[in-house]
Amino acid sequence: MNEIIEIQDVVKSYKLYEKPIDRLKEALSISHRTYHKEFKALNGISFKVEKGDALGILGKNGSGKSTLLKLITGVLSPSSGSIQVKGKISAILELGAGFNPEYSGKENVYLNGLMMGFSREEIDIKMNDIIEFADIGEFIEQPVKIYSSGMFARLAFAVSINVEPDILIVDEALAVGDVRFQTKCIDKMKELKSKGTTILFVSHATEQVKRFCNKAVWLKDGIVQASGESSEIADLYEDFMKYNTEHIMETAITNDNEPIPVVPQDDFIRPTNPDVLASITKVELNKNNFKTFDELVVEVEYEVYEDVIEDLLLGVAIYTPDREYIFGPNTHLEKIDIPNKLGRHRVKYIISSLPLLGGTFCIDVGIFNNEGIVCLHYKENIVDFIITNKYISEGLIYMNHRWEVSK
Repeated sequence: MNEIIEIQDVVKSYKLYEKPIDRLKEALSISHRTYHKEFKALNGISFKVEKGDALGILGKNGSGKSTLLKLITGVLSPSSGSIQVKGKISAILELGAGFNPEYSGKENVYLNGLMMGFSREEIDIKMNDIIEFADIGEFIEQPVKIYSSGMFARLAFAVSINVEPDILIVDEALAVGDVRFQTKCIDKMKELKSKGTTILFVSHATEQVKRFCNKAVWLKDGIVQASGESSEIADLYEDFMKYNTEHIMETAITNDNEPIPVVPQDDFIRPTNPDVLASITKVELNKNNFKTFDELVVEVEYEVYEDVIEDLLLGVAIYTPDREYIFGPNTHLEKIDIPNKLGRHRVKYIISSLPLLGGTFCIDVGIFNNEGIVCLHYKENIVDFIITNKYISEGLIYMNHRWEVSK
């Protein structure tokens, strides 16, 4: 067998006390009275991970993801069940975990390396690669207590990914870094994956799981709700999140949280912010009022601020005003090469016969790299259009069909 991680009937439970004194009362109780309630963070989960797999772990906050990772790394011990792990693990579980805040970045590299079982001489060989990957400049010599969250993420990732682990565990670490750092991390993770490293990847962004991982596990309330091919499990999870009324939507990370500099349309100007690699500058439709079966043309203008952006792709998605997802292809899935060099470019997305029936619809446009894993710029509801008809049919879309009268 080729399993590198095997988890069998694992339970992790905690005793919850209403008041601190209840813990002492229970310990001293002659009648063995209990004062606690038992909470099972994980409740009898079982699955296997084969060498070379990239396994996505999906689940809401509180579903047991972080507990599972801590069990696999040995930070926690299971209440019952067994966990077998073969090989050296490198993990980024919590920002700054394992860092001494009083030590410099470089001293923390040695500290983490020694904790992973490397000698000082072995760390010296890897030190330049780690420092170059982290790219935090002179801060590598400063105490990490003055680091920003982004610097923590850079250094933690640089250490974990450059020690050639058999198993790499990444828990939401990419949510902290900027686009350049995300791209660098994904490229390095791809390189490790191609060399046979097993990767456990936790992310709320299901598209990242679909595109980077080959398998996925969905945890719900401490149990394995589903496991299998990443695209299938991610679709199940998305469907659950969409229709679960108790859920508060957790949106994927995009770059729209920080404003993109306005670029004059008549002159191409690179933005002053070096973390902005590309931006969508204009989106236009061939018209705003349609009838079913009309041609829809979406012209997207975007700008590239690097000499070249590898694996650049463009996606266009149609939604209802209630954010029901109707359709959203991208150029990577359909093997279309788009301009990816420095400058301003235009691409048209064409639906030759629009099958939608009456209603108002809106369009999202995004540009990504790394097969859609890293978002460079995303525009939600950037344009909308209306479809009106004389009565054709009922529903949302028109499907080709026929009638047959058998008698």
